[in-house]
Amino acid sequence: MLRKIIKIDEEKCNGCGLCAKACHEGAIEMVDNKARLMKEDYCDGLGDCLPVCPTGAISFEEREAAPFQGCPGSQPQKLNGCLRQWPVQIKLAPLSAPYYQNARLLIAADCTAYACGDFHREFMEDKVTLIGCPKLDSTDYSEKLASILMENEIKDITVVRMEVPCCRGMVQAVEDAVKNSGKNLQVHTVTIGIKGNILK
Repeated sequence: MLRKIIKIDEEKCNGCGLCAKACHEGAIEMVDNKARLMKEDYCDGLGDCLPVCPTGAISFEEREAAPFQGCPGSQPQKLNGCLRQWPVQIKLAPLSAPYYQNARLLIAADCTAYACGDFHREFMEDKVTLIGCPKLDSTDYSEKLASILMENEIKDITVVRMEVPCCRGMVQAVEDAVKNSGKNLQVHTVTIGIKGNILK
């Protein structure tokens, strides 16, 4: 698939190893005193390694690369509770992955899991879960969500939001994503009250 991924210029690399330490996914390793992208499917394309490189040896490129799968433990399987996959943050989620195929998608404001004590059983069971905060994240989720919908066969979407006004942005992002994807998907919205009660 075509995606953004890091590129390392070995001639500029001075072998300091700072990028390998900064890479939370373990995609970069030091080989013969040079940094190398060893596991492209571990590279999330966010570039935590870029600002620590003292020689400017790391840059972004957009090219055909293996889909981001994350580090070990992020394989499509049931994890703790009802969580089926990793990562769960919308901004970190891959555009395409095996666990999306014929999946029911749960898109939730991250506060909802803390407000609703029975969140796992009530909402996450048998769903792929993606979370975010439209107020705190500076990105527009609709573009990425539309890409996920276009590249995978999704059965339906449940949006879980808080009753606070800023959470309307999550619903709007999903509505825009469905429209822009060209898919005819049913979207069910649930609102959680600030006392943890399910309002609708």
